[in-house]
Order: sequence, then C-alpha cells, then structure tokens
Amino acid sequence: MRFPSRSYLATILLGFGMQVAGQSVPPNAPLPRSAADTPVMMAPAPPPTSTTVRRPHVDPIELQREAKQILDLSQSLQPDIANVNRGVLPREMIEKVKRIEKLSKQLRGQIGR
Repeated sequence: MRFPSRSYLATILLGFGMQVAGQSVPPNAPLPRSAADTPVMMAPAPPPTSTTVRRPHVDPIELQREAKQILDLSQSLQPDIANVNRGVLPREMIEKVKRIEKLSKQLRGQIGR
C-alpha cells in the first residue's frame, strides 16, 4: 500500500484549515455566555428586627377561666366515653368536644401572642 506524499497531505490540511477559518461569527450574532457573565440574583435583606418585643396584655383571670372550663368539660367526657364503648354516641359529647376545641384555640391564641 502506498501512502500519499507529504505535499498532498499538506494541501489537504491547508484546505481544512481554510474552511474552519472561513466559518467566522457574523458581527451581530449572539455569543455564548460564560458562567462569569451570568447575573447574580441577590435576595432582599430581611427587615431589621427589634430586640424588644412588646406583647399585648394578657388577662390572667381570663386564661384561668378558660383553662378551668376545658378541664371541667374534659372530665365530663369520661362517662360519655364509656357509652361510646358500648356503641352509643351521645349528642352532648360532640358539643362538648367542639367547645373544648374552641376554648383551646382561644387559649393558644392568647398565650402565643
């Protein structure tokens, strides 16, 4: 097998080189962006917080009254639970549970302010 001459190889390589060099980028064409060119998004700074937090006035007598109501209602549920175990669901029990939920939400809201 005979290999092509050096001048023949040089001509082929020169032809490929000219084709690659001829593929220039048009003047208005967009260029690919690098990672350094991408804009950096900054998160907004949180608002300054005060070191002293004023809590609204909580009435301790009202808190005690609501806690006592929750205690009384929950203790009155014990006999109703025994009826549920026998297959009877007293209507009063549902109302008591709803009242306990309402009072506990009020109590939590007053304490959590």
